[in-house]
Amino acid sequence: MIGKLTGRLDYRAADHVLIDVRGVGYIVYCSDRTMAALPGVGEAVSIYTDMVVREDLMQLYGFLSLIEKEWHRLLCSVQGVGAKVSLAILSALGPDGVSRAIALGDWGAVKAAKGVGPKTAQRIVLDLKDKAPGVMAMGGTVTEAMDGPGLEVIEPAEPSSALRRAAISGSGSAAASAGALSALSNLGYGPSEAASAVAEAAASLPDASEAELIRAALKLLAPKG
Repeated sequence: MIGKLTGRLDYRAADHVLIDVRGVGYIVYCSDRTMAALPGVGEAVSIYTDMVVREDLMQLYGFLSLIEKEWHRLLCSVQGVGAKVSLAILSALGPDGVSRAIALGDWGAVKAAKGVGPKTAQRIVLDLKDKAPGVMAMGGTVTEAMDGPGLEVIEPAEPSSALRRAAISGSGSAAASAGALSALSNLGYGPSEAASAVAEAAASLPDASEAELIRAALKLLAPKG
């Protein structure tokens, strides 16, 4: 199973790239957000991958972070959701947006993705709601995409600054949410209610620090009346 590639980006299409790793070219399909963050042709690139193998198909899908990859895996586990629909959802919401939508039960946000109907969106939220806390907690161990698995890139180039900025930006908000979720769990709140509160707080305060998210989430969890 191929879980990560590090090499040179040889070719870009609308929905996939060709990555040269020591003379072997790998075609990798990505979400619109990931495609936008990838470097230009000829530059060094490192990307997490998920491989689908069937009798009539062998295909790689690429992601900037392990959180994005994990959401893809979970989305594809839902009945009626394949890789194309999963990438459409990740394109529309991004991994942090998917975490918030699932944690909050906001199937309307999921339905906004291209090709996703209301029944499918509701099924996704229902099936994955209990998985959201675990994926959000991964933010504490996230992943710059340019670190690489230790492969030597022939004629090494400097990592794409755009790709590095995208990875750092995504990991920052994910790490803050993960830290806030851990703090609420340590205070005795259940995973689902903690995840919902953190997701709601993160939606209203997208640039908040971990401490700010904790305070905002605690206000949401405080008894009403």
